[in-house]
Amino acid sequence: MRLGGRLAAAIEVLDDIERRHRPAADALKDWGLSHRFAGAGDRGAIGNIVYDALRRKRSAAWLFGTDTARALAFGALLLEWGETAEKLNRALDGDRFAPPPLDATELAALKANGLDDAPPAIRADCPDWCAPLLERSFGDAWVEEARALAGRPPLDLRVNTLAAKADRVLAELDQTAASVTTLAPHGLRVPPIEGDGRHPNVQAEPAFQKGWFEVQDEGSQVAAELAGAKPGMQVLDLCAGAGGKTLALAAAMENKGQIFAYDAEKARLAPIFDRIRRAGVRNVQVLSKPAEVARLAGQMDLVLIDAPCTGSGTWRRRPDAKWRLTQRQLEVRIGEQARILEHAKAYLKPGGHLAYITCSVFREENHDQVARFLDADPAFSPVDHEALFAGRFPGKSAAARIEKEGGIVLSPLRSGTDGFYFAMLRRAG
Repeated sequence: MRLGGRLAAAIEVLDDIERRHRPAADALKDWGLSHRFAGAGDRGAIGNIVYDALRRKRSAAWLFGTDTARALAFGALLLEWGETAEKLNRALDGDRFAPPPLDATELAALKANGLDDAPPAIRADCPDWCAPLLERSFGDAWVEEARALAGRPPLDLRVNTLAAKADRVLAELDQTAASVTTLAPHGLRVPPIEGDGRHPNVQAEPAFQKGWFEVQDEGSQVAAELAGAKPGMQVLDLCAGAGGKTLALAAAMENKGQIFAYDAEKARLAPIFDRIRRAGVRNVQVLSKPAEVARLAGQMDLVLIDAPCTGSGTWRRRPDAKWRLTQRQLEVRIGEQARILEHAKAYLKPGGHLAYITCSVFREENHDQVARFLDADPAFSPVDHEALFAGRFPGKSAAARIEKEGGIVLSPLRSGTDGFYFAMLRRAG
């Protein structure tokens, strides 16, 4: 397919997403199933246009003065692909599979509507109702932080130190442009793709099948590192999900001690069993029943809560979720987080630590949540987060927003990672 056919397909998919209020991944999958002639390169390029259009939705709509699927798709090419209106019209001219070239009205709108004059929420590419939340989280830098959340993400990997070393994995992935990460001690990064490029299918690599590495954002790796799991500990991963942080903790513990992986939603745990086997992890017990986890009360050195959240820190990877998010969903998540924190404390032994993590950048889910918990239970106190980060990542404190008692925030702009929050609380001995 030429660019015109790919652009037409992206417009079709974006229209489907809008009309049916469905996730982008589902719409793209259905398009591919009904257009089997399209090759992997075509499907990848169409997906890039769709996701770029969703990341830069408000900017594109501002440029054209409308938020139609056509405006968003053309806007993606102008904003993220380095195209110009003139180049696009030349490329589409005479292509019977392409959408009509930009007309005089659209060209006039592009000339009149510069982003430099757009309101902050437009330049931030965020919903209006999220703008105050982002400003509260990031202060004067909130527009720049939000714009970083609208960029293309890298592909991050974590070397499984139970099975391999970084140099060995890098040698196996020498065709991927992977390099060591800035913060995570065992991380590797494949840079963000450009234009119609695709990230390599690293899960097809023999090294992945051997368990030498996992796909895991560097921010998630940093959060697991900050948790400080050590060999011999008793650890409860209370919201384990598919087990990404569970596996990172197991490697940090060198397969010594015990990790109990639990999730209230059994379906989320399903992938963890294959991942455990592939990684050569031997110190994890997967629990799926409340009665099983209840027996651990008062015994844990560390309880890790990877709390359910709005996922605002992952907007680079899931930009469609940004536009589906509502105030009501935020309120529901805040309620869930408060209940999980209250539930989790029962499992700690005296002197134990509670690590609270979200992939959100909203203070309402992060600092405020922890502050409420501490106000309600004087048995808990925050660790010195400045000292914690400096101890784990010497000389790199500028890469995070750190409040001594309030916690640690990672973000694409500051840290080069997805958005994450981490707080460590200690139970009195």
